[in-house]
Amino acid sequence: MILHIDMDAFFAAVEQRDNPELRGKPVIISGRSMRSVVSTASYEARVFGVKSAMPLATALKLCPDAVVVRGRMDRYRDVSGRVFRILRNMSPLVEPVSIDEAYVDVSGCERLLGSPFHIAGTIKHEILNQENLTCSIGIAPVKFAAKIASDMNKPDGITVITQENMPAFIETLPIGKVPGVGAAALKTMASLGIKTLGQIRALDDGILKSKFGVFGARLKHLSLGHDAAKVVTEYERRSYSTETTLDEDTLDSEFLARILLEQAGEVARQLRKGGVKARIVTLKITYADFRQITRRRTLDYPAQNSEQIFEEALRLFKEETFYGKIRLIGVGAAGLLDESRPVQASLFTDTAVVRHEKWEKAERTLDSIMNKFESIRISRATTAELGETPVKGKS
Repeated sequence: MILHIDMDAFFAAVEQRDNPELRGKPVIISGRSMRSVVSTASYEARVFGVKSAMPLATALKLCPDAVVVRGRMDRYRDVSGRVFRILRNMSPLVEPVSIDEAYVDVSGCERLLGSPFHIAGTIKHEILNQENLTCSIGIAPVKFAAKIASDMNKPDGITVITQENMPAFIETLPIGKVPGVGAAALKTMASLGIKTLGQIRALDDGILKSKFGVFGARLKHLSLGHDAAKVVTEYERRSYSTETTLDEDTLDSEFLARILLEQAGEVARQLRKGGVKARIVTLKITYADFRQITRRRTLDYPAQNSEQIFEEALRLFKEETFYGKIRLIGVGAAGLLDESRPVQASLFTDTAVVRHEKWEKAERTLDSIMNKFESIRISRATTAELGETPVKGKS
């Protein structure tokens, strides 16, 4: 049996726990700009219809009395780390899905820890006792069912789907609840008269392939109660990124360059914390009309410092031909390599490499200071030394 653990309104719950004045109140985790989106909402806010990814302006219309709190990712990561330690004390087979959810395979743990239901109860007790937070847990023979089950009795619930009641569960499961079925697939399902996962069994494989491609075969397997996906303990992160929705649409190049500098610093910190270096830097831009572009460049030398990441992001920015004012901008890093992995050196002394290595050493020192004194945040103050940043427009 597999458990899917989902922390209840995690970011908001941490803020309510840490600040007693927020308890019992509708809390929204978001930026302060009306153009920001909701990251998480407490259950007191959700009863008004507030949801994750909703524009903050819309959320406040639904719940005018909500308290808006800017998120603290470092704090959430610390709490998440302690929660995952609790899970790993139950079973070595733990697969992180995100900062606030995970799969746990408890096969073979019954003799030591009791039934899967009992293990789920122990996990909930330990998380509540150690962190004063609640979670919801789904238990099922396969991963996709466990994930769906964890959402069926929220908050603070346990839902069990046994092998015996899997057929009944599948027969009545709304097709929109199946992971991977989005808005476009739902439209196609409606045209085929499909409302539940169980109805997929009656569809011809050829129709499934023509309508849904490779995903059609997976839908057929799920409709039969089969899911080959296993709990994967070796979780390999593929990228790090951060993005900012601007208070106002703009093409102010100096302002945007400052945002890129801050973002490069955050991405570099994530890389160092993850013990990896990046071979690829990405730039993401969303325009006022919601048109979105992503540009990327492969580096000559793996990066783990803000200077190198910023230089490449800024270069991508300068090369872009803009279609209008910018609504959102972001920086990412991909092509990750273990920081201990040796990198082939250049045949010639590269002054840029030397400079980047010095920046990396300096930033590691700053990391140590900020880790020791949590209230301190240090970042570069200006981009003035980088000169003008021209913005090219397209008529």
